[in-house]
Amino acid sequence: MATLTTEDEGKVLVDAVGEKLGLVKAVERNVAYVDPDPGITDAILAVFGREDADTDDLAVDGEYIETVSEGEIRLREDI
Repeated sequence: MATLTTEDEGKVLVDAVGEKLGLVKAVERNVAYVDPDPGITDAILAVFGREDADTDDLAVDGEYIETVSEGEIRLREDI
């Protein structure tokens, strides 16, 4: 389990083997809201914390996160 913060907005969410799943647009209460099909504008806005979660974003709770690094958030293998 990892603790997610607004500092993680703009990072790429990947599965346990490193396959890109989407872009973290927002983080609220240890839940990452991930856009599975971000455009370049979405990516830029998310990096600067200017992008809000939409209804089509995926919600990923911190309990499913294995690691958080400078550029990515990696899911646990046993999900």
